[in-house]
Amino acid sequence: MTEDSERKITLYDFIGGMDAVARLVEAFYRQMDTLPEARELRAIHAPDLTETKRVLTLYLAQWMGGPGDYSAERGHPRLRARHMGFQVGEAERDAWLLCMKRALDETIPDPRGRQAILGALAPLADWMRNQPPA
Repeated sequence: MTEDSERKITLYDFIGGMDAVARLVEAFYRQMDTLPEARELRAIHAPDLTETKRVLTLYLAQWMGGPGDYSAERGHPRLRARHMGFQVGEAERDAWLLCMKRALDETIPDPRGRQAILGALAPLADWMRNQPPA
């Protein structure tokens, strides 16, 4: 994301490492639990989100340039394949992005970090769609 004299700083480091990612994931699922726009998206998740939160934390940490624990544990992310059993259309994409935007606003103080994350997640969320446009 930014450069110091020796190395490029990862987005993971820029936002504060694993603690920041964990706070982001907690805020994300809190948004999903409370936003009316996310009601249907939340319904496809298990009532107990403990494992889901753990896995998303590992994934996002790795995706942002942090430790490779997600791949070490679960192999290649294969996100689209892992989500094929769920209907992912424009409404689900938009609800997911809304929850993420609000979680970012709540947990990541630096606007450059928020924008970098959301800017990179938006095309990924769109690529996850497996339903035709409405």
